Amino acid sequence: MQNKVWDDCLTILKSDLTESQFNTWIKPLSVIEDEEAQSLTLLAPNKFVVNWVQKNYLEKIKAVASKKLDGKATVAISIGDEPYSNSIPPNKKDRVVTPVGSPLNNRYVFDNFVGGKSNQLARAAALQITENPGTSYNPFFIYGGVGLGKTHLMQAIGAASFASGCSVEYSASETFTNEFINAIRTGTTDDFRHHYRSADVLLIDDVQFMVGKEQTQEGFFHTFNELYTAGKQIVLTSDRPPSELGMLQERLVSRFSGGLVVDIQSPDLETRIAILDDKAEQQGFTLPYEVCEFIAKRNKKNIRELEGCLNKLRAYSIMTGSPITLDYAVEILGSLIGNRAIGDVTSDDIIGTVASCCQVSVPEILSRVRTKTVVEARQIVMYLLINELFMSPTDIGRALGGRNHATIIHGAGKISAAISEDDSLRALVMHAKEAIFTSAAA
Repeated sequence: MQNKVWDDCLTILKSDLTESQFNTWIKPLSVIEDEEAQSLTLLAPNKFVVNWVQKNYLEKIKAVASKKLDGKATVAISIGDEPYSNSIPPNKKDRVVTPVGSPLNNRYVFDNFVGGKSNQLARAAALQITENPGTSYNPFFIYGGVGLGKTHLMQAIGAASFASGCSVEYSASETFTNEFINAIRTGTTDDFRHHYRSADVLLIDDVQFMVGKEQTQEGFFHTFNELYTAGKQIVLTSDRPPSELGMLQERLVSRFSGGLVVDIQSPDLETRIAILDDKAEQQGFTLPYEVCEFIAKRNKKNIRELEGCLNKLRAYSIMTGSPITLDYAVEILGSLIGNRAIGDVTSDDIIGTVASCCQVSVPEILSRVRTKTVVEARQIVMYLLINELFMSPTDIGRALGGRNHATIIHGAGKISAAISEDDSLRALVMHAKEAIFTSAAA
């Protein structure tokens, strides 16, 4: 029943929409078959497609479905794994993702890629590429350390390109190498070349592993040239920029550098907190802010380690039935993240770090100087001593040269209120926190 209704919907939608609109938003949808239901349940490849269809096409689909189901139809759409409806005729299936090596991961989409200063340019360029594959920033070369989101961003380009009707090939460079060697051994190089060169979007992960493999580089050079000349999009990732890929053919280095080369850096504290919050939400639970901050402040290397901490904490919580609190996180993750405890950070650590970040001296913070810069630094210290070391206003007053209780409350409160509205102040406070707990973990 549902497949037949969906067939009719497809026919009408195809005639009403442009080819680009149909291929981008309707073609990726599939239908769940249920003989009993008087409703239509659709699956989309990612949340972005779900939101767009709901906003722009759901009412039209409902109208068509209602006519076919003799009444007011209910149409629901959610994220699902199947890329195309079985009801689409064979000639509609000419553009499917045919993953090579590691397949495209359904979790790696733009919707759950957490943006921040560390990846801002890379993310913006990636989004622009999906609007016009092959014309904006081609090739697109992303480099950075392990676990910073290079593969996520690359595969998000693939997922969005697939949703717009492009054929996508994704391969780790080691897989590309192994397949190339096997094609030579078995005499199937023509098939190998056709396989990769028929892609609209080619994604090659970790190209640094091609270094030293002359035959692979030769094969990839010709594949690259053919796709580039045909206006096809090429996206590459590496742990270093093209100029630092020693023993890579000079002509490949030149071509890799000919488009846009961007790096993804380690996320700052604020971004790491956002990443943890987002990943917890994806797993269906809420992570208290203080726990997010505890993990993020003591782990700055990469996103995978953040996720590892989150997964361990979640697993232990489920196994023991214990709520996830700050004390529980310290108990479970202390050895894993190798930090020194909050209690080992002193008021002098915070005063000295804030002085450095604000470009004032420690004696100035402890003095009665009332210049704007010094007052702001002093109030940031008050805010951090209360919120990080949980010191009482009286003890903070003593640490800051004998200031009274009311002064401490006022100063800390002023920073607390201002950071929600002042981006530069919030960034300064976050930078100070980062510096404090980076040195504390050293």
